[in-house]
Parts: sequence; C-alpha cells; structure tokens
Amino acid sequence: MRGARKSYGAAEIIKGIDLDVEDREFVVFVGPSGCGKSTLLRMIAGLERITDGDLMIDGVRANDIDPSERGLAMVFQSYALYPHMSVAENLGFALKIAGVPVQERERKVKEAADVLQLAHLLDRRPKALSGGQRQRVAIGRAIVRNPKVFLFDEPLSNLDAALRVSMRLELMRLHEQLNATMIYVTHDQIEAMTMADKIVVLNGGSIEQVGSPLELYNRPANIFVAGFIGSPKMNLLKLKVASVGAEGVTVTLPGGQTLTVPVDADAVKAGDELLLGMRPEHLRVSPNGPFKGQAMLAERLGGLTILHVEITPELTLVVQAEGGDTTPLHSPIALDISPAVCHLFRPEGPALAPLHRA
Repeated sequence: MRGARKSYGAAEIIKGIDLDVEDREFVVFVGPSGCGKSTLLRMIAGLERITDGDLMIDGVRANDIDPSERGLAMVFQSYALYPHMSVAENLGFALKIAGVPVQERERKVKEAADVLQLAHLLDRRPKALSGGQRQRVAIGRAIVRNPKVFLFDEPLSNLDAALRVSMRLELMRLHEQLNATMIYVTHDQIEAMTMADKIVVLNGGSIEQVGSPLELYNRPANIFVAGFIGSPKMNLLKLKVASVGAEGVTVTLPGGQTLTVPVDADAVKAGDELLLGMRPEHLRVSPNGPFKGQAMLAERLGGLTILHVEITPELTLVVQAEGGDTTPLHSPIALDISPAVCHLFRPEGPALAPLHRA
C-alpha cells in the first residue's frame, strides 16, 4: 500500500498508509476500536473503495480490480454459514458457484477438511457444531479457494477465552502448513504478540509502528505503542531531567534519588519533563530500591502475582512478581529496576532512542 486513504465525505478514516506485506508473512493489524484496522483490511479485500493512493498485489495495481478477481479470501467475525447446508456443502459452495467440476470440488473440500480436522463432520449442519468447529468451517471456505492472501477480520472474538487460545494455535499451525500469506485484524494485543511475524499498530487511521512482536515490546516508538503492547501495561510516570551526559539521561525519581537511562540525550536538557516507562515484569522487590511505597493490592494468579504498589497518593506502580510471592499488603516495600530496560518518552509521545555503544 502506498499513500492509501479512505474518506467518507469530509471524514478521513485512513490517513495515508504506507505498508509492505511480504510473501508468506503473518501480519497482524492491532489497535483500539475505531482505529481503522477493519476498514484497512476491507480496502485490501476490495469491499471498501480506496479514496486515494495505491494497492499493489504481486506488483499489479489492484484498486479497480473486482474483489472476486484479486485472489484473496476473507474470514469474517461472524461465521455466516448457510444453516440448511451440510459442512461439505458450505465448504464447496463458492467453488460450485464458480463452476468448478464436481470431482475437483470434492477433492478440494476433502483436502480442506483434512487440514482443519473436519472430515468426520462433513455431513453435519452448522447447528450441530460447536463455535470452534463453525469457525473452522468458515476458514475452510477460504482454504478451498487457494487464495494468494488470507484476510481475517477478528475471527475469534465470538469464542470463549479457552477456545480462543486453542484456535490461535490452530491458525498458527495452519499458516505453517499452508505456507500462506495471512493478514489478521484484532484488538487483542496478546493475539497479536503470539501469532504475528509482523505487527502493524494502528491508531486514529495512521500507523504508529511496524515491527516484530519483540521489536515493539522492547523498543516501542512512542507512548501509545508502549501502553498498548504488553500485559500488564507499562508503567508511565512524569519526571524531570536532572542532567544529561555521555551515559544517557539522568532523571529525578519521586523519592529524590536519580536514575540514568542509557538513551540519546540530543535536544534534551536539565529541567525538561519526560515520561519514564517501566514494564511491570522488570520491576523487582528489593530492600534498597529507589521506589518506596506500600503494596495495596495483590492479584494472585498462580503462576505469577500482580502487585499494585502505591508510591505516592497520585502514583501507583504495577509489579509482576513470581507466583509464590509473599509480599504482605499495607507494609513498606521498595522496588528496583535496571536502567537498561527503562524507556524515556517526550511528553508529546516519541521515545528517546537507545544509546548504541561501540
């Protein structure tokens, strides 16, 4: 996509998207509700007209190519199965409409059913299937068409939590088995982190950052990405710059101590206000830590414990500790963190770049 825009009258929904999706990549569009991710997917599918810019598929401009001729297959949030048809008939319906001969149709349906472990369900109607089985049939309808690209629009959001996890694994296995290009839309950052080769973080119709899951996690480009990627969310607190130097930027912490973060100090000076970002899993309980407070709440989840530590009445830090953590509530606690895993952001959003030492 080059300069892709979508407007409805005066309202611009997609604001100039430049994006490359490589062959056989699993790309996930993620962002909050209303950020434009489903609209962008529908523009690729041809279900929404591109107001401006270009969509190239295999080097061919596809803006004016009919959706049925683009070589794409889309799986929607709703299964949209024909209730009066069997699984086999649902799987083969698009091929039947396209005039594919019966024998070839039956072969493709059988192949898709084997891939999705639906062979024993081919004679059933949709009402006799579970939610996960229905979603697999919907995916099967896309597989039989052997598309260039699979498009998924929040296909797991109707499923319960346990089924979503198993279907995530199914889709990852399917991607590997089919060696296919897939573009997947979700608002769930855990889905994005676990499934994607490449994540596209969208906000307000624009791309905030593109990268691998670990690139976005370890080096968020701005405050939005830092707050969106990672669970529990990154802690962000406003601080003043104490000094700058060759080792990075030194900030003053709430208790008066300082922390030197190894980031590029260009255009930063003493007295500037920045935001310090700290992931909950990087904070650790330590008697000599610079953050002094009280653990007010503890979410004990078995394998891990989430502590909510009040540093000041206005500042609470979230800490991810081991499942066996025994920190008592409402008693003094100190927290420490390595400067190397901290992030600094300008108030308007962008992250300060890390220092690259020779």
